[in-house]
Amino acid sequence: MNDRDDSRLTRREFLAASLAAPGIFLLRDAFGAARELEATPGCGDADDVTPPQTAGPFYKPISPERRSLLEPGLKGSRIVLEGYVRSTKCQPVPRALLDFWHADASGAYDNAGYSLRGHQFTDDKGRYRLETIVPGIYPGRTRHFHVRVQAPNRPVLTTQLYFPNEPQNKSDWIFNPKLVIALRDSAAVKAAAFDFVLDLG
Repeated sequence: MNDRDDSRLTRREFLAASLAAPGIFLLRDAFGAARELEATPGCGDADDVTPPQTAGPFYKPISPERRSLLEPGLKGSRIVLEGYVRSTKCQPVPRALLDFWHADASGAYDNAGYSLRGHQFTDDKGRYRLETIVPGIYPGRTRHFHVRVQAPNRPVLTTQLYFPNEPQNKSDWIFNPKLVIALRDSAAVKAAAFDFVLDLG
């Protein structure tokens, strides 16, 4: 027997309906600013948990704590990625650890030091903000960020985030459309958003 309340749309169903309807849907974030409804995992449905992915060969522990990975002389287009860490019950996860690493503009990883590597903690509203550059394309992969997310005293979620409309998305063997960031282009700094949803039981 199906106990699901069919009168309640999941976020995925709402997104599908939104795509079929004209116009742009806007939401207000916690700070009152309008933003487009991004196609990232929602919360309130077990299917919306952020899926795990491989860490790849270039993860390094003990990254520096910082919200900006920008350094003098770093080449590439600037991007700000922000969003929330929430539970499947839509509750914010304060002090969640997020550890980011990615390739430079030419597609190379820094394996000798900690360039384009860093960790941070969400604020009391579960919000994070990362300032960095758009990663280049590593051979055989599509454009992506690596991230490890961990709620306090909980297991680590290792995953990757992808860019929309990348030609290599179709050929990347682990690409997952559930992990595509919402991206807004601008002349100076690109703005991106992604909300992580953790199953905390």
